[in-house]
Amino acid sequence: MKRFFPLLLAGIMVLTACSAAAPAPSSSMSPAPASESEPASKADFESESQAEPEPVSEPEPEPDNSWQFDLPENHQMDPALFESLHEALASSQVYAMLTAKDGVIIDEYYGEGVDETSSFALHSCSKSFTGALIGIAIGQGAIGGVEDLLSDYLLQVSELEEGKRSLTLRHLLTHTSGLEWYEWGGGYSNWSEFQSAENWVEYILGRRQVAAPGALFNYSTGNTHLLAAALEQATGMSEMDYGRRYLFGPLGMESVSWGTDPQGVTDGGNGIKMTARDAARFGQLFLQDGAWQGEQLVPADWVQQSTGVQNPGPGGRTGQYGYQWWIRPFGEENYDTYYAFGAWGQYILIVPQLQLVTVIASHYPSNSYAPLPYFTDYVLAAFEGEGE
Repeated sequence: MKRFFPLLLAGIMVLTACSAAAPAPSSSMSPAPASESEPASKADFESESQAEPEPVSEPEPEPDNSWQFDLPENHQMDPALFESLHEALASSQVYAMLTAKDGVIIDEYYGEGVDETSSFALHSCSKSFTGALIGIAIGQGAIGGVEDLLSDYLLQVSELEEGKRSLTLRHLLTHTSGLEWYEWGGGYSNWSEFQSAENWVEYILGRRQVAAPGALFNYSTGNTHLLAAALEQATGMSEMDYGRRYLFGPLGMESVSWGTDPQGVTDGGNGIKMTARDAARFGQLFLQDGAWQGEQLVPADWVQQSTGVQNPGPGGRTGQYGYQWWIRPFGEENYDTYYAFGAWGQYILIVPQLQLVTVIASHYPSNSYAPLPYFTDYVLAAFEGEGE
């Protein structure tokens, strides 16, 4: 018992000392934040509710590239002639024929087994698309201009003979390269030899120089293929991808496909396919000086240059030549017309005076001019006004 009491007394003294050393809470210490220790007041909620909400930006509406339709008679065109046209086309080799006037489709014909969703090989109409893309690239600064040397873009040309080293983009655009080529008219053709070559670009550059550059018109898909190769080098993109981004996409041309050579260079002079409606969109774009939905897709000055006469061409029923466009008058009234023209009867015809675009897709292997009377004797003859 005596040993327990001193121990108890000592424990009481230690506890008393610890209690005296503990500090009392100080009023100078910062309180915990209200958000963590205190409920928000009514005033806090009222302050938040009075704050201006952040405006929600509306997404840009997608442009409406769909065609509109109207009756021919609402555009000074005789509907009876279009009825006669359809009767005549029923026994023809025309797959599709479409006419747009004043920016709307006023007539559309499709043969058996095809419709507005069918794509057609437009053959050398491809050249006009390549010409348009060259103009776009010039407008963007990817290409300096038509006087640029081909060797600026295809470096292997700088190692060739003098005549080839002096080739410019203008020479290719106007089919005045002077390179030996047999494609126009009857007789011998090197077309199959070209198409079966292991390397198309090298095959073209390997042709003999038979005329000084700029001296002689000689129609050649080889010239346009070199343009396609130069365009791809200048832009770092395939011609198809470049066209999709800057031309086909903005126009709503979703049906376009385009072949390539064995090296993957786009077949710029021959290989394009699309629906008649998409072909008409391209024609309408040029009719509108390269503008579409408020955007200048093709520079207006390029439209004027490329659809104006750059050299006499072969003349006759084909006409003169611009930059990858044909130019000649059509119809009894001799309406000035520029047009894309492909083998076996493929046409995109633009008549600025009438604000008119006609597309023809057909199959006439022995006469590419065969469908033209359907354009002159029916479409142009249907106009009942005085033009612009």
